[in-house]
Amino acid sequence: MGAGDVRLAPPSLDDGRHLWRLAGAAGLDLNSPYAYLLWCRDFAQTSVAAHDSRGELRGFVTGFLRPDSPGTYFLWQVAVDPDFQGRRLARRMLDHIGDRIVANGVTHLEATVTPDNAASRALFASFARDRDAPLEWEPLFEHDHFPHEGTDGHEPEELVRIGPLR
Repeated sequence: MGAGDVRLAPPSLDDGRHLWRLAGAAGLDLNSPYAYLLWCRDFAQTSVAAHDSRGELRGFVTGFLRPDSPGTYFLWQVAVDPDFQGRRLARRMLDHIGDRIVANGVTHLEATVTPDNAASRALFASFARDRDAPLEWEPLFEHDHFPHEGTDGHEPEELVRIGPLR
């Protein structure tokens, strides 16, 4: 089964627990299960879930319109089931979101990426290139912005800004 065999749609409330499980399986920073339920309720229209022909969640993108910059979409997380990696599902979901937000007047996409995340950097670079949109990188969250108590800390996160989108 390839990435083309999935259905892309806004996530439903029933998807919340599956987003949480997939985020963990994909090695993302894991939010609480409650956060994923809220995401599926409050930000479903700015997110996408990818289900296979059996209805199993194989990927998701979560994001929102920035309240202080309504023309900017902030992509929060991209997750792909490890069994579906290498099939361009992340790019297909990003294109789906990109088409949806541009149709609603959004002009820029932002996300944060750790310096060592080559896959995400390549994903955003190809998205910007294929949309003929400028791509900018700048530091956003430094190591010291994150808590250190009881953790190993967190890598810095750089802001990628793509736009204006067409």
